Amino acid sequence: MTLQFKVPSMKCEGCADAVTEAIQSLDAGAKVEIDVDSKAVSAETSASEGAVREAIAAKGHTMA
Repeated sequence: MTLQFKVPSMKCEGCADAVTEAIQSLDAGAKVEIDVDSKAVSAETSASEGAVREAIAAKGHTMA
């Protein structure tokens, strides 16, 4: 399943790495694409959207 969302709190590549790690901690095979400028995240993952939201929040980021 592909999830697409915005993470307004992402400001740099370090933030993008943290978001990627959060998603891949749930699904090691997840394919994550992030555009820091537009704050867009696309993740092809087997993890549920709710679990992804919780993992990203645990890294200190907010999702729109």
